[in-house]
This record gives sequence, C-alpha cells and structure tokens, in this order.
Amino acid sequence: MDHNTIKQGKTTAIIAYFTMVGALIAITMNLEPKNAYARFHTRQAFGLHLCFLAGAIFLSVWFNEFAWYGLYIAYLVLWGYGFVGAIGGKAQQVPLVGAYFQKWFTFIS
Repeated sequence: MDHNTIKQGKTTAIIAYFTMVGALIAITMNLEPKNAYARFHTRQAFGLHLCFLAGAIFLSVWFNEFAWYGLYIAYLVLWGYGFVGAIGGKAQQVPLVGAYFQKWFTFIS
C-alpha cells in the first residue's frame, strides 16, 4: 500500500479497534470512498471483537476463572498488536487468526 492510501485510511483503521461498535462505524465510514488500508484493519478488528464476544458468551455458560483470564489476555495482546499496527501505518495481520479474518470477512469492503 502506498503512503497516501495509508494516510487517508488511518483514522478509520484506528476507530475500528474501539469496541464492536467502533468496528461497525468503521465499516460504514469505509463505504465511500473505499480504502484498502482501512478495510484491512476493519476486518482484523471486527474478527477480534467477534471472537472475544463469542468466547465471552461461551464462558458465561461454562465458567472457569482461568479461562476468563486467558480470554482477556489473548484479546488484549492481539488487540494491542493490531492497534499499534494501525497507528504505525502497517498492514500486519494479527498473529494466529489474522489470515482467517481476511478470508472470512470479505463482505467488509
């Protein structure tokens, strides 16, 4: 991606990492004009938030205190990695699951 594309999509990319609502706002912000950098980070953030919510719903039924710690630690580490990448202007996938998010969430354009 060129520097101009990153510069134009940076705000949308950063907003995507602020909760699921932020990801939904970023999706609507990127409808027109479309930006590849914003799309990349919106997919990453949307996937992270969705996995966290799914894990939280699962753990609300099957309560294990240490599983909750693991969920929060994994979420915060992956979220931080993606957020720092968005701020730094890098299109780096979140470890372990980032490639899947890019494939699964192709409806985010």
